[in-house]
Amino acid sequence: MKFKILQLCKDFLLYTGILRIFSPLNHVFFFLSNFNRLSAWTAANSKNLVLNDFYSISRDYNKRYQLYGAVLNHFKLEQKEIMYLEYGVANAMSFRWWTENNLNSSSSFHGFDTFEGLPEDWGGYKKGDMGHPIQQFDDERVHFYKGLFQDTLCDFINDNNVALKAKQKIIHLDADLFSSTIFVLSQLYQYLNKGDIILFDEFNVANHEYLAYKIFTEAFYVKLKPIAAVNNFYQAAFVVV
Repeated sequence: MKFKILQLCKDFLLYTGILRIFSPLNHVFFFLSNFNRLSAWTAANSKNLVLNDFYSISRDYNKRYQLYGAVLNHFKLEQKEIMYLEYGVANAMSFRWWTENNLNSSSSFHGFDTFEGLPEDWGGYKKGDMGHPIQQFDDERVHFYKGLFQDTLCDFINDNNVALKAKQKIIHLDADLFSSTIFVLSQLYQYLNKGDIILFDEFNVANHEYLAYKIFTEAFYVKLKPIAAVNNFYQAAFVVV
């Protein structure tokens, strides 16, 4: 009986469209819902990390290098062969840090970016903002792929199928957008191995990287264990378990 009443109410609301009067508030409701989930997640995962500044009253973007260092030291990655994949290279500061701090000559570093700025609006940034030219590296291990991830990643996966399955991966997600982040995660899903590390550069943005993390882990049944976080989980590191 209860189910029947709920079904009738749902069908009535769908038919009349009366709830569309709240349409101007859709974005607000969506943000509040995701932000509340993010807040609950943060409260439940703020302990037992190798690095965590939560709660910090100010944001210092240079702390991201402390995060990278904590991950590098915790997993002893300095001399290990890794496959480093960065999505959203921008001025390549983070990318360069990893090339300088992983010394294994067999490692490879792959950077994906439009190099023409954001492909869509994000927060206060407009489409085309944050564009940077491809940076120069005197390192044969470095490779860059210019274009939308949707246009470059699938070919890369086809060309590097064996290596993706075999090597330990460091996946750095710094594309900001939900659409970009969820696409990358969904494409790399079948190549994730235990011990692979995933870095988020804007994790606590509720409608974007956090939402992509939430949907990906729930829809693909992937377990990601938080390792470290800085800037109140703005930058966060996870390991596949």
